[in-house]
Amino acid sequence: MNLNRRAALQLSAASLSGLAAMNPFDAAYADKPATSNQTIRVLNPRGRVPLSFIIDDSTCLVNMGHFCMPQFAHAWPDRDTYKQPWRDWPREIPDRFVREFGEWCAQHGVKGKYSIVPYPACVGWLDRTLPGWSRKELDDSLALVRDLMMPHWDIHPEMITHTRVIDLKTGRPMQEVHSGTMENSYPQTDISTDHLTAYLAYALRILKNCGLHCDGITTPGGFGNRVKDKLPIAVGQAVRDVYGSELPHYFKYVKNGDESTAPRLEFDGQKTLSNLTMNVPAGTGDWFGSWEGVKESQPDRYCTPDASSGRMVELIERGEPAVMLCHWPGMYCNGTKSGFEAFKRVVTSLASRFGDQTLWMKVSEIGRYWAAKEMTTLTQRDADTIAIDAPLACQDFTISMNAMPITKAPSLTHAGKPVPLKEVASMSRLESGTFAHSDGKLMVCLDLAKGSSRLALG
Repeated sequence: MNLNRRAALQLSAASLSGLAAMNPFDAAYADKPATSNQTIRVLNPRGRVPLSFIIDDSTCLVNMGHFCMPQFAHAWPDRDTYKQPWRDWPREIPDRFVREFGEWCAQHGVKGKYSIVPYPACVGWLDRTLPGWSRKELDDSLALVRDLMMPHWDIHPEMITHTRVIDLKTGRPMQEVHSGTMENSYPQTDISTDHLTAYLAYALRILKNCGLHCDGITTPGGFGNRVKDKLPIAVGQAVRDVYGSELPHYFKYVKNGDESTAPRLEFDGQKTLSNLTMNVPAGTGDWFGSWEGVKESQPDRYCTPDASSGRMVELIERGEPAVMLCHWPGMYCNGTKSGFEAFKRVVTSLASRFGDQTLWMKVSEIGRYWAAKEMTTLTQRDADTIAIDAPLACQDFTISMNAMPITKAPSLTHAGKPVPLKEVASMSRLESGTFAHSDGKLMVCLDLAKGSSRLALG
């Protein structure tokens, strides 16, 4: 997958207006005015900077680098990058590597997004058969994704094949092969939102047949570049139709330089939860083994060994979501696993300096938090009571306000039931159900319930 295909999408003025210049580990992304003497701010979850890892071009067993290369070369015969010796590369990325990767990430708390291409490079259908592998091998591979990956990773289709465009009426690739019939540059002309929705839903239904849950999608290459205004609408409709998801999201864009990496709320019509799709970007390039799995990793571009510099360090120090990007063949690197080793070094380096100031999250969790931050209303009713009106639930919702003398611990009430909060010694110890004092501020971390709640400050 070419990184060049991810054109930047400018944030709306409304999204930018909540950005506050503060210490990054006390980063407030939305001021919620209450009274003239009190400002309530929504902080990052648990007062920490969200981290996530987006993995593209992954699927069951099929090495997309090996099988995509000749198909890309057919469609773009003049591009030198597609003239690499793909026949020398393994056809499979084995499940033993998926297990090694997934178990290491679980041990270190790493979360993110893991693509499963439903009809990978036209090799076979994951809900039917995968020629070259037995049915048991395919079933075992899918079970590994369900049991090991799905608890910690969002599962996305990366459209249907990641290579050839499929005729939805026949289920077969378009007969002609050129840039206009490859998913990486589809569509070449304007298409209806309904057709785009149907294409996404086709991919999602295959993964649903496999027992995989999806709350979002990833675009392969430049998919949707000519219909960017319709893409979030189609994503929202397709994900809700197939899975009934409350809050669909998608990954398409990479933010560079000073661009904000905050998720963007994109509405279809009225600004209600039922019309909302979250656009969650990455904040880095792919500097591991790339989509072919043959490039030398450059882990220092993410983070130096002492975590003193690198793009991830830059984003963390800004207080912005720090979302790394890679491609699955670039983790395996045709059996050398050099990309995986470089990734492990980045993760451990970040943990050594920022371990108590960052929080690994799924892409969907980051999107949900920003949706809750933007859509929740916080109103100070009197000197020691804050009314909370939330259209959706959210874990680790963290707010700060001016500290005041209190005679007892703050408490939360939802649906008539009190939820006591416990004091912790510092902001770094915040978790749901706790509060802390720091620098003249009171910080409260709670599991935000959908609907109306009341926070009593003392």
